[in-house]
Amino acid sequence: MKKLSTFFVFILLLKITTAMAQENKARILVLIHSDNGGTYELAKEIASGIESGKNATAVIKQVKDTQNPKMKNIPVASVDELPSYDGIAFGSPVYFGNISTGMSEFLSRTVNLWTNHALEGMPATVFMSAGSGAGKELALNAFWNSLAVHGMVLVSNGIRGNEAINKTIPQGNTVLGVTSMASLKDVERPTKDERSLAELQGRNFAKTALALKGTFSKKQEIISASEKSQDINDLLKQKNIILPQVPQPAGNYKPFVRSGNLVFINQVALKDGKILNPGKLGVNVNEDHVKEATKVTMLNVIAVLKEAVGGDLNKVRQCVQLTGIFNTKDDYTKHADLMNVASDLTVEIFGEKGKHARATLGASSIPVNSSVEIQAIFEVE
Repeated sequence: MKKLSTFFVFILLLKITTAMAQENKARILVLIHSDNGGTYELAKEIASGIESGKNATAVIKQVKDTQNPKMKNIPVASVDELPSYDGIAFGSPVYFGNISTGMSEFLSRTVNLWTNHALEGMPATVFMSAGSGAGKELALNAFWNSLAVHGMVLVSNGIRGNEAINKTIPQGNTVLGVTSMASLKDVERPTKDERSLAELQGRNFAKTALALKGTFSKKQEIISASEKSQDINDLLKQKNIILPQVPQPAGNYKPFVRSGNLVFINQVALKDGKILNPGKLGVNVNEDHVKEATKVTMLNVIAVLKEAVGGDLNKVRQCVQLTGIFNTKDDYTKHADLMNVASDLTVEIFGEKGKHARATLGASSIPVNSSVEIQAIFEVE
């Protein structure tokens, strides 16, 4: 019986020791976008280097699904998981001297992480695959600039491994991070040397990530569980916010225009086919009338926005800007108080994504005698 007890104590101690060892390791994300597989090949070497010292684990994920059969089993990362790591190695193809569209779109969704300082102090490194190699330094700099805005600690590759590479063929060695060039015929890419450089970069990055582990705050609670899971369409029902029918254009224009990921909308205080509380503030209507008209106008904006995203307001990434124009007398100065109605409604519906830049101004008149007009810009998926 004593021997059996000793055995169980040994097993328990082994489990505790293993758990502590795992806890002391740096957990590093290798986050990539790869078109033809070149970036993925470098990512595997980066990951190998990260894990070579036995003091870090590497997780390779991609920013979006790909048709490349080599990568069909690579999971897609979510923006919200980024703060849970001890470091991130970013990899992308070079697109005309810049990071790829796929990587750029993913980074554009990290606005909430930026506003909450969620990645500040976390180490980051970058690597890229290129065609001719022209523009790779520009692309690496663009990568660094994006990550610097987050306050990440940028870990360069320096001239590490330079003395060992074959100087008779072009190689993707840079001080900012390893790259691979695919344009040379009859030369396997990444080359043996480029793979070695990537492995060295991963090894060096793991040391930095381990050294900085625990020195920065991992803000995984940036968006509360309720906000993450809350369907905006359900939220509208819970709050009894009823969106009107989309107002039809009265001229040769559209209710909205989408350019890339931005949606542009202009609306006035139209309700049930008529202008609500028309006229000039201080002459025909008072502040309460205008505030009521402002709420109706913002509801019209959101109704148009819902149409712009195919009926799913969960596709809204950010309210970028609201501009309120009010029909006022020349000496009126409290435009901001009126516009707060629209701003508060936007944040009530979209939460952190509803917080925006704003402008307010007065006008001597507004079309169709509306007391308010709102111009809005939204970023959407």
